[in-house]
Amino acid sequence: MLEKKVETFNMNRVIDEFDEMTRNADQVQIQTLKEILHKNKSAIYLRNFGINGDTTADPEEDFKALVPLVTDFELEPYIKRMVDGDTSPILTGHPVPAISLSSGTSQGRPKFVPFTDELMENTLQLFRTAFAFRNREFPIDDNGRALQFIFSSKQYISTGGVPIGTATTNVYRNPNFKAGMRSIQSLCCSPDEVIFSPDVHQALYCHLLSGILFRDQVQYVFAPFAHGLVHAFRTFEQVWEEIITDIKHGVLSSRITVPSVRTAMSKLLAVPNPELAETIRNKCLSLSNWYGLIPALFPNAKYVYGIMTGSMEPYVKKLRHYAGDLPLVSHDYGSSEGWIAANVTPRLSPEEATFAVIPNLGYFEFLPVSETGEGEQEPVGLTDVKIGQEYEVVLTNYAGLYRYRLGDVVKIMSFYNKTPQLKFICRRNLILSINIDKNTERDLQLSVESAAKRLSEEKIEVIDFSSHVDLSTEPGHYVIFWEISGETNEDVLQDCCNCLDKGFIDAGYMSSRKCKTIGALELRVLEKGTFKKVQEHFLGLGSSAGQFKMPRCVKPSNAKVLQILCENVVSRFFSTAFE
Repeated sequence: MLEKKVETFNMNRVIDEFDEMTRNADQVQIQTLKEILHKNKSAIYLRNFGINGDTTADPEEDFKALVPLVTDFELEPYIKRMVDGDTSPILTGHPVPAISLSSGTSQGRPKFVPFTDELMENTLQLFRTAFAFRNREFPIDDNGRALQFIFSSKQYISTGGVPIGTATTNVYRNPNFKAGMRSIQSLCCSPDEVIFSPDVHQALYCHLLSGILFRDQVQYVFAPFAHGLVHAFRTFEQVWEEIITDIKHGVLSSRITVPSVRTAMSKLLAVPNPELAETIRNKCLSLSNWYGLIPALFPNAKYVYGIMTGSMEPYVKKLRHYAGDLPLVSHDYGSSEGWIAANVTPRLSPEEATFAVIPNLGYFEFLPVSETGEGEQEPVGLTDVKIGQEYEVVLTNYAGLYRYRLGDVVKIMSFYNKTPQLKFICRRNLILSINIDKNTERDLQLSVESAAKRLSEEKIEVIDFSSHVDLSTEPGHYVIFWEISGETNEDVLQDCCNCLDKGFIDAGYMSSRKCKTIGALELRVLEKGTFKKVQEHFLGLGSSAGQFKMPRCVKPSNAKVLQILCENVVSRFFSTAFE
């Protein structure tokens, strides 16, 4: 089990250090770039561009003049050499101890990202910073526990001898993780054997059971993503009676077959507890449609915590239903490539959440996003961004990424001293486009939210959704996949289909629909459990259950996911909105 806090955490000191750093964000940025270039001065990639780590009169300008902006596509051949076991200084001055594997949901394929000791230190620094601000607003007891839905998949060794795992796995399995987190980490309800279980379904059941066993001590509930929290409590709806049977008799369900997990959980159960079982039964039966489930189960919980912005926003409504009056606190902003910003205003709702960039986590540039999409401008520095402007984040870090375009679009909302506080808007790449239409993940989300209001009138909700551009017809058209919580009549679903079509307000889309150069939007309703099959597919590719994000647009290259969706369609509707 994650070890109990032993060293004193000085909240005020951490906040003071962050204040000092952000007051000098411009100088910190220059120093950070110098350190990155010095540590990696022998890197072949940098030397190819004339960068050798020597201090120049203006290292920022020299760096930007010599090193180009890149995406993962340009760096892939270099990282592949590292994966294959080439120990020469390719992107970094020293061989990397591990490689992170992204979830693969954004592009349909996982990508490799170098993971270094410096990235581990960055992770711990960001966690400490965010914890200080969070604990100032929501103080937790020293003897409290956390119900954490975390899953650490196995690392595997590449043919070149390099350990490879998801970013979360590389963090949790890092030998410095426990020591670094000791002063800020509440005891986890679940044994380590559950966290490191090879079977995520058994692990989730045991996380829920462990939380109930320690229900009075639970101070907060956490999962990396809102999707994971919603999935956990949807699962609870299905297994709660089995859990209370385990508690009542003190005997673990036969569904738990992993020996190490079964041994660890059996020790927790130990003796029958019919009183607790009856308490949980009464709590569950007293709820109306499971509203307020989390505080009912965990009466001393102070907040629910996880990433709730961006692609996780569609799950916030359901999570708020489970959380009742408990605050929803947005986790910090980062990616598989590294952390970027901390939530220093944790009382803001997920819809309003902003994140303050930590100036020494990397060297940051921001590429202005043109409203017309034409003519790319030059990136600006961390302290030169403008409030209200949208930018794509460009990252240079200690792990061999130089002027790397993350593909994330953020909006500058304010400043914390000299460092910007930003809001995640969307992924930059267009996900739905046939000709002059340009619709992003955010546009899709708004369209679905609008149409879901019609469905909610029937007391039905959208469980999950995705999309696809179907070019097999002439003209091509958008396909929206929905999995919904119940059955309704065809007229309602036809209304929803029309709402989806009218929900895309991009001028290019609307004009194309009116002149019929884009065909009628198609709504395909899926069999229940279809998106669970999609998740299983990605887990089979090595994605971590805690890191999984549902792909919002399925491209033709992602043939297997498209096959799963298309094979589970139960009804289809075509929009008549523009007829």
